[in-house]
Amino acid sequence: MLQRLVHLLPPGVRAFLRRIPPLVRLYRWLRMGRLKRERNVFVALAVLAVVLGIGATVSRAWAPPSALVLTVLGGGLLLKLRSLAVLLGVVAAMVAYNNWHDPREVGPGMIATLVITAVLALTLARTRQQLGVQGLRGDSMLLELRDRLHRQGQMPELPAGWDSQVVLLQAGGSSFGGDFVVSSREGDTLELALVDVSGKGTDAGTRALMLSGAFGGLLGSLQPEQFLPAANTYLQRQRWDEGFVTAVHLVLDLATGEYTVESAGHPPAVQFDAGSGTWQVSPAKGVVLGVVPDLRCVPEHGQLRPGDALLLYTDGLVESPGRDLDAGIDRLLGEAERLVPEGFRKGARELVQTMAAERDDDCALILIWRT
Repeated sequence: MLQRLVHLLPPGVRAFLRRIPPLVRLYRWLRMGRLKRERNVFVALAVLAVVLGIGATVSRAWAPPSALVLTVLGGGLLLKLRSLAVLLGVVAAMVAYNNWHDPREVGPGMIATLVITAVLALTLARTRQQLGVQGLRGDSMLLELRDRLHRQGQMPELPAGWDSQVVLLQAGGSSFGGDFVVSSREGDTLELALVDVSGKGTDAGTRALMLSGAFGGLLGSLQPEQFLPAANTYLQRQRWDEGFVTAVHLVLDLATGEYTVESAGHPPAVQFDAGSGTWQVSPAKGVVLGVVPDLRCVPEHGQLRPGDALLLYTDGLVESPGRDLDAGIDRLLGEAERLVPEGFRKGARELVQTMAAERDDDCALILIWRT
């Protein structure tokens, strides 16, 4: 198409254009077969910049010089550094042309706006080039990872007589956080793990995204008693210097209600006993993951009868600077008393929001109960 357009020009014009080396190099680049999409975007933005630049000398109402900012911003989102640099040269030429035509059209405010936008565009383009993605694909990848993490945190469908609720609340309203859930169901056996990566929000979210895939692959693939040791071995191989990871692992027999809880440095699980109407704190304990090569956890065995519930949570719900952890757990259980008459499903999210109101940390809660 480009070659046909060139042939439509008069021979004298074509001969004149061949004497301008930058135009010849641009013509050859546009005819290259690779980077077709980026090339088309560059041409569209460059033509738009020229149209806006020339149009501003005709009618400022329809083509104000400040509209050139849009082409710079579009280049930052869609072009690589090399193409963006050429586009910025085109924009600079149009600004110089407008200033030559009428110095009043180009003021210090417009120049400052263009410079700031150009710096932001170069930063965006450099980040995308380092990631090796084009356009807005990097943002799409993050959204896909976020959705996958959320889907992985959904509980499997439970049989009649059982129900569950999972609530994840990330610090600062972020879509990513350091708390995540992995679960698996094989027949009447439900296996799940609630994991807390140290840190909060997006800072911990990148490590949580990686661990969720690894732990999800381990869960259900190994014997239940091997899950936490295998997760510990995996973290030992990573040799992370930043932070630590805690986890609580649950294996529940949906036919009998018998369960086993293991904890690796995680806040203790809590069982609601419908017979006595009390919450009982689990004695299961262990060392945080990735610290010692040989992980040993002390499991707890119990049974959920009709009306009973099991509560798993992360330290974001109970831990506050300068306060004892037991005090936070007592307050959580006090708030959880309201769940019994109101129903566990109805009040679980409200419980998390109430406990998280005083803290800026990732929070997670899992409630499993027998109806």
